[in-house]
Amino acid sequence: MDNSSIQNLNGLLQAVSRKLGVPPEQLRQELEAGKFDSALKNMSPAEANKFQQAVKNPQMIDKIMSTPQAKALYQKLTGGK
Repeated sequence: MDNSSIQNLNGLLQAVSRKLGVPPEQLRQELEAGKFDSALKNMSPAEANKFQQAVKNPQMIDKIMSTPQAKALYQKLTGGK
């Protein structure tokens, strides 16, 4: 991962942790361990199912994150950083 990707990932992690009310480090540890308890407990069953499917397919995540809508959402969540 290049520095730009790492910065984007860290920014997204910060934004998601604020939204979920979970410390960023805890969220990172859960995600790295393949656990999504903090994220899933605040989602509807349909959202949780979609999230789990996306996590199992890294190519899907790359495709989703490269869309203009995802980029705009990222900018909104991170305050344009």
